Amino acid sequence: MKRILITGAAGFLGSHLCDKFINEGFHVIGIDNLITGDLKNIEHLFPLEHFEFYHHDVSKFVHVSGELDYILHFASPASPIDYLKIPIQTLKVGSLGTHNLLGLAKAKNARILIASTSEVYGDPLVHPQFEGYYGNVNTIGPRGVYDEAKRFQESITMAYHRFHGLETRIVRIFNTYGPRMRLNDGRVIPAFIGQALRGEDLTVFGDGSQTRSFCYVSDQIEGIYKLLFSDYVYPVNIGNPNEISIKDFAEEIIKLTGTNQKIVYKPLPQDDPLQRQPNIDLAKKTLNWEPKVDRNEGMKLTFNYFKGLTEEELYKSEHKDFSKHIKR
Repeated sequence: MKRILITGAAGFLGSHLCDKFINEGFHVIGIDNLITGDLKNIEHLFPLEHFEFYHHDVSKFVHVSGELDYILHFASPASPIDYLKIPIQTLKVGSLGTHNLLGLAKAKNARILIASTSEVYGDPLVHPQFEGYYGNVNTIGPRGVYDEAKRFQESITMAYHRFHGLETRIVRIFNTYGPRMRLNDGRVIPAFIGQALRGEDLTVFGDGSQTRSFCYVSDQIEGIYKLLFSDYVYPVNIGNPNEISIKDFAEEIIKLTGTNQKIVYKPLPQDDPLQRQPNIDLAKKTLNWEPKVDRNEGMKLTFNYFKGLTEEELYKSEHKDFSKHIKR
């Protein structure tokens, strides 16, 4: 049985990756320091023989006993609320954490896939964004702690590939959504749905003309899976190229939820990208991958998930005792 280590295992994407690899017959080892992850995302895996979980910060030395075939490095804050609140930890997990895991991959002779982001393109001057575009990033702005952590992450990964011959893969993830996102994490979809569920007006920053492209989580996971087992070592965009303005998207949310909220406008945060749309030609050609779930279908699934989370259920799931399942 192949063994895979997944960092950020209790997070949104990390937990779905744990599900994917368990279903594919892998022995999955999850690691998370739970700063932004939540054990309720993986509680269904705890009884399984071929899943184990370690509460650990990968910015510190990482040890895994036994053989290891693959590593997926998904440990990082991913929303502006998180990485602006914990900027040093964000930089450390992208630099020290990545260094530790690359070293582990080298020691174990394991293939490692690094989760990068569309934020390496910054506020782009090229649209849509393709992998050969080097980006327009403010290194000293508030968002630089995330953007530059990811850019460094890509650089050190390629250095390990070139210098040590390490088997590496890099995925550039564009806006992804679906069940297990946190309602209060500050990203567009959970923010809008949370406001709609609470009966609040929807907050749009700027004039709402800025664009995003939203990929449903099952499509994202499939793209990552295909990339891991491909022979391509350079960054690959995985996202849905169906672009929409934030204002139009807010109106879609109001229609979806059947509410009559208004849209209120607030100043645009510094360095917030005005356009975000992936060029996925490389993924189509190299991985034979493209998204299958359209936004209408994906948003219904996502809204139904959030709608089913009552206050009582949220409270209970956030305060369960998982200690017997955690290895330290």
